[in-house]
Amino acid sequence: MSEQFDVIVIGTGPAGESAAGRLHDGGQRVAVVEAELIGGECAYWACIPSKTLLRAPEAYTGADRAQGVTTPDLDWADLRDYRDYMVRHLDDSAQVTGYQQQGVTVVKGHAAFTGPRTITVSDRELSADNILIATGSEPIIPPIEGLADVPVWTNREATNLTEIPARALIVGGSAVGVELATFLARFGTQVTIVQSADRLLDREDPRVGELVAAQLSDAGVIIHTDTTARRARREHSDSVVTLDDGSEVRVDVIIIGAGRRPRTADLGLDRAGITVDERGAIPIDNSCRAGDRLWAIGDVTAVMPFTHVGMYQARVAADTILGHHRVATYEGIPRVVFGEPEIAAVGVTAASALAAGHDVITAEIDLADSITRPWTFEKEPRGTLGLIADRGEQRLLGAYAVAPLASEWIHHAALAIRARIPLPVLLDQVAQFPTYSEAYLAALETLPK
Repeated sequence: MSEQFDVIVIGTGPAGESAAGRLHDGGQRVAVVEAELIGGECAYWACIPSKTLLRAPEAYTGADRAQGVTTPDLDWADLRDYRDYMVRHLDDSAQVTGYQQQGVTVVKGHAAFTGPRTITVSDRELSADNILIATGSEPIIPPIEGLADVPVWTNREATNLTEIPARALIVGGSAVGVELATFLARFGTQVTIVQSADRLLDREDPRVGELVAAQLSDAGVIIHTDTTARRARREHSDSVVTLDDGSEVRVDVIIIGAGRRPRTADLGLDRAGITVDERGAIPIDNSCRAGDRLWAIGDVTAVMPFTHVGMYQARVAADTILGHHRVATYEGIPRVVFGEPEIAAVGVTAASALAAGHDVITAEIDLADSITRPWTFEKEPRGTLGLIADRGEQRLLGAYAVAPLASEWIHHAALAIRARIPLPVLLDQVAQFPTYSEAYLAALETLPK
């Protein structure tokens, strides 16, 4: 006999957990289904361990750049222990117990649809008035000949590593590649990045990729753009990677950071009337509806696949299920790569804005030439802020910042874009002195009239 619920949430990463909690608080009888660990990719193998690992080298570099501070030592063993604590030693028993104590049913195993609102998990059948799919994404493994014969890490092995490798080749120059290169290089690894696109972080403004490449090069990272890894082989204790220009790189491990795809295989979505798109993603409407009382949120939708977007979609879908109709809008959502310094962006690039027919005006400033805070923050101050605006509409369309603490002060631009705050209002806004947020006034005043 089928077990009946008001809502079943399949997948308990940040998106699924946010939805489950909101629905439970709204009085729904909720079941969560998880094939691995409650908390998902973000909690155990992505956001949490990666940002934990990046904090020590960030502090080390910050101390080195600050006046009057003795540079501390990096302690890998201590950081590794703290990382293990932060990822709960890959143990979700406390999370399972917490749900059970709240009255949420936890079912461990792989879910597969048997009908529009019925699933099976192992030998259990569950049905619900609404089913919400939040199964996340999985890494794309590029077709490199011989890859199975050499040590290979995805983000999972890289963020849960036990020893720092002497040499690593990272396939992919997106956020994963940049963050792992930043962390490993600071701990002494000789890092090589191979990026098939013509620049790092190729979805951002070209200037961002240029700035990031310069920073990583200064840290000793070797960067190959417009390049792919063709073959790999084991030669004694080395992994030898042949690039498409015929050159070879000898490393200890190959790290794959070549993108991710929605995790939708083997869910039996066709039996629920859902057809995925060419990326394997579940199409949704602006309330995250994937069908009649079927919902999808987070990376599985391929709509801005960031943790914070999945959690936002969870609020939209849960509130709509609870009878408070909401519509998602994706303007003004920030994107951050936790490099050294941080890399933040929001809105559109200048090229995208031009393609969309905007009357584009742009400005870029060097922070050390424009405001005081960089000088009080570090020796040899650095940082760049760029703005993209529409001259006729007099509003901000996009922004990027490569600078200390950029993940925090990018939100000034994010709110301006989302709320469509007119440029004259932004120009009249007064920022605290001395802060990085003062840079917005300096940049806005250089926009062409």
